[in-house]
Amino acid sequence: MITLHVFGPGLGLPDPSPFCLKALTLMKMSGLPFTADTKGFGKAPKGKQPYLVDDGKMIADSTFIRWHLEQAHGIDFDRGLTLAQKATGWAIEKMLEDHTYWGGVDARWLVDDNFNRGSRRFFDAVPALIRPLVIAMVRRRQRARIKAHGIGLHTRPELESLCIHDLEAVSDFLGDKPFLFGDTPCGSDATAFAFVSGILCPMITTPIRDAVEKRANLMAYKKRGLKRWFPEFEPKA
Repeated sequence: MITLHVFGPGLGLPDPSPFCLKALTLMKMSGLPFTADTKGFGKAPKGKQPYLVDDGKMIADSTFIRWHLEQAHGIDFDRGLTLAQKATGWAIEKMLEDHTYWGGVDARWLVDDNFNRGSRRFFDAVPALIRPLVIAMVRRRQRARIKAHGIGLHTRPELESLCIHDLEAVSDFLGDKPFLFGDTPCGSDATAFAFVSGILCPMITTPIRDAVEKRANLMAYKKRGLKRWFPEFEPKA
């Protein structure tokens, strides 16, 4: 049995981490039986989730999880794609994971109103006496990570404008197609769906989310992904 270690549902999403949501989507796409475990963070080999345990072998990082599924189980997430399409998919993934991601981190962790509505809940299990200290430490760490990347050296409006441009590029590339490269989702759709969903987190207010909501094809893309992979999270109305 394959066990995927993730955070679990939160902030109105199947998983608040876009990387965990990507891995969950890949597992759903693979058709392989698996169990999602939400209690393994303390054993994460790289100090992060997701990670996969498959027949005793531990694989950390969502991309390495994908490669493992392809190599160990013969899953072809990009069946039918040309080399150029695969290269384009990879570029889209890396833009979202290594650039757009930081706009989400900034909005969730460093904007006080958003933090109080959302990420603060992650600390409910921390003893009340030390909770403020832990929260302050984690938020300082997040600020330092964003600055170390470089994107955090910009003003917030500048950072937001860069991330909006990323997502508008995804929207323009998607066009009127159901998925990135046509009627059938590929591996890169797991990433794009996860990051579009993360930006559209219902508890987070940001100009980036506002921009995505103006792109009807991205809104339909998220809805299409939920219906296909996570129907229990489809809006009732």
